[in-house]
Amino acid sequence: MGYELHITRAEDWVESDPITLRQWLDYVSADPDMRLDGFAEVETPDGTLRAEDESIAVWTAWSRDGVGGNHAWFEHFEGCISVKNPDDEIIAKMLDIAAHFQAKVVGDEGESYPHALPTHRSPVRKDGKRPWWRFWC
Repeated sequence: MGYELHITRAEDWVESDPITLRQWLDYVSADPDMRLDGFAEVETPDGTLRAEDESIAVWTAWSRDGVGGNHAWFEHFEGCISVKNPDDEIIAKMLDIAAHFQAKVVGDEGESYPHALPTHRSPVRKDGKRPWWRFWC
Protein backbone atom coordinates (compact mmCIF):
# COMPACT_ATOMS: atom_id res chain seq x y z
CA MET A 1 0.00 0.00 0.00
CA GLY A 2 1.20 3.51 -0.61
CA TYR A 3 0.20 7.08 -1.14
CA GLU A 4 -0.72 8.23 -4.63
CA LEU A 5 -0.75 11.55 -6.40
CA HIS A 6 -3.05 12.05 -9.37
CA ILE A 7 -3.04 14.28 -12.43
CA THR A 8 -6.67 15.24 -12.93
CA ARG A 9 -8.99 17.84 -14.34
CA ALA A 10 -11.67 16.90 -11.81
CA GLU A 11 -13.12 19.12 -9.14
CA ASP A 12 -13.81 17.26 -5.90
CA TRP A 13 -13.08 13.86 -7.50
CA VAL A 14 -16.07 14.13 -9.85
CA GLU A 15 -14.50 13.65 -13.27
CA SER A 16 -16.34 15.90 -15.74
CA ASP A 17 -13.45 16.37 -18.18
CA PRO A 18 -11.39 13.18 -17.96
CA ILE A 19 -7.97 12.73 -19.48
CA THR A 20 -8.76 9.97 -21.95
CA LEU A 21 -6.63 6.89 -22.42
CA ARG A 22 -6.00 7.97 -26.03
CA GLN A 23 -4.77 11.41 -24.84
CA TRP A 24 -2.45 9.72 -22.33
CA LEU A 25 -1.06 7.26 -24.87
CA ASP A 26 -0.51 10.09 -27.37
CA TYR A 27 1.34 12.09 -24.68
CA VAL A 28 3.58 9.13 -23.79
CA SER A 29 4.44 8.47 -27.44
CA ALA A 30 5.36 12.15 -27.96
CA ASP A 31 7.53 12.49 -24.82
CA PRO A 32 11.02 11.11 -25.46
CA ASP A 33 11.52 10.63 -21.71
CA MET A 34 8.49 8.34 -21.35
CA ARG A 35 8.29 4.68 -22.31
CA LEU A 36 5.05 2.72 -22.62
CA ASP A 37 5.59 -0.67 -20.97
CA GLY A 38 2.06 -1.87 -20.30
CA PHE A 39 3.20 -3.45 -17.03
CA ALA A 40 4.99 -2.78 -13.76
CA GLU A 41 7.03 -5.50 -12.10
CA VAL A 42 8.98 -5.69 -8.85
CA GLU A 43 10.81 -8.43 -7.01
CA THR A 44 9.70 -9.03 -3.44
CA PRO A 45 10.94 -11.50 -0.83
CA ASP A 46 7.88 -13.61 -1.74
CA GLY A 47 8.50 -13.53 -5.50
CA THR A 48 7.62 -11.32 -8.43
CA LEU A 49 4.74 -8.87 -8.20
CA ARG A 50 3.42 -7.80 -11.61
CA ALA A 51 0.60 -5.47 -12.65
CA GLU A 52 -0.49 -5.25 -16.26
CA ASP A 53 -2.37 -2.37 -17.85
CA GLU A 54 -1.98 -0.92 -21.33
CA SER A 55 -1.57 2.56 -19.84
CA ILE A 56 1.45 1.89 -17.60
CA ALA A 57 4.40 4.02 -18.65
CA VAL A 58 7.86 4.65 -17.18
CA TRP A 59 9.55 8.03 -16.90
CA THR A 60 13.03 7.04 -18.05
CA ALA A 61 14.70 10.38 -17.22
CA TRP A 62 14.08 9.92 -13.49
CA SER A 63 17.48 9.99 -11.76
CA ARG A 64 16.74 6.72 -9.92
CA ASP A 65 15.32 4.82 -12.91
CA GLY A 66 16.53 1.24 -12.72
CA VAL A 67 18.38 1.71 -9.41
CA GLY A 68 17.48 -1.21 -7.18
CA GLY A 69 14.68 -2.14 -9.57
CA ASN A 70 12.98 1.24 -9.11
CA HIS A 71 11.01 2.92 -11.87
CA ALA A 72 8.71 5.92 -11.93
CA TRP A 73 5.54 4.22 -13.13
CA PHE A 74 2.63 6.35 -14.34
CA GLU A 75 -0.78 4.75 -14.87
CA HIS A 76 -3.99 6.04 -16.43
CA PHE A 77 -7.13 5.06 -14.53
CA GLU A 78 -10.64 6.52 -14.60
CA GLY A 79 -9.62 9.76 -16.30
CA CYS A 80 -6.57 10.42 -14.11
CA ILE A 81 -2.86 9.64 -14.30
CA SER A 82 -1.53 8.30 -11.02
CA VAL A 83 1.85 7.64 -9.44
CA LYS A 84 2.42 5.79 -6.19
CA ASN A 85 4.81 7.30 -3.61
CA PRO A 86 6.41 9.94 -5.87
CA ASP A 87 9.49 11.85 -4.75
CA ASP A 88 10.11 15.56 -5.44
CA GLU A 89 11.60 14.84 -8.86
CA ILE A 90 8.60 12.75 -9.94
CA ILE A 91 6.20 15.37 -8.57
CA ALA A 92 7.94 17.97 -10.76
CA LYS A 93 7.41 15.72 -13.80
CA MET A 94 3.77 15.26 -12.78
CA LEU A 95 3.35 19.04 -12.66
CA ASP A 96 4.79 19.31 -16.19
CA ILE A 97 2.38 16.65 -17.43
CA ALA A 98 -0.51 18.33 -15.64
CA ALA A 99 0.31 21.61 -17.38
CA HIS A 100 0.21 19.82 -20.73
CA PHE A 101 -3.29 18.52 -19.96
CA GLN A 102 -4.45 21.77 -18.31
CA ALA A 103 -4.95 19.71 -15.19
CA LYS A 104 -3.74 19.71 -11.60
CA VAL A 105 -1.91 17.36 -9.27
CA VAL A 106 -3.75 16.23 -6.14
CA GLY A 107 -3.04 13.72 -3.41
CA ASP A 108 -5.24 10.94 -2.07
CA GLU A 109 -6.42 13.27 0.68
CA GLY A 110 -7.32 16.06 -1.74
CA GLU A 111 -4.28 18.28 -1.17
CA SER A 112 -3.21 20.25 -4.22
CA TYR A 113 0.26 20.60 -5.67
CA PRO A 114 2.34 22.57 -6.21
CA HIS A 115 2.81 23.57 -2.71
CA ALA A 116 6.23 24.43 -1.41
CA LEU A 117 8.22 21.27 -1.96
CA PRO A 118 10.71 20.63 0.82
CA THR A 119 14.27 21.63 0.11
CA HIS A 120 15.66 18.98 2.44
CA ARG A 121 15.59 15.24 2.05
CA SER A 122 13.88 13.05 4.60
CA PRO A 123 15.93 10.69 6.71
CA VAL A 124 16.83 7.46 4.96
CA ARG A 125 16.85 4.15 6.82
CA LYS A 126 19.69 1.65 6.58
CA ASP A 127 17.77 -0.32 3.94
CA GLY A 128 17.72 2.81 1.72
CA LYS A 129 14.02 3.50 2.17
CA ARG A 130 12.38 6.55 3.68
CA PRO A 131 10.00 6.26 6.61
CA TRP A 132 6.43 5.55 5.46
CA TRP A 133 5.26 8.95 6.66
CA ARG A 134 7.76 10.78 4.39
CA PHE A 135 6.19 9.85 1.08
CA TRP A 136 7.05 12.95 -0.98
CA CYS A 137 10.53 13.89 0.13
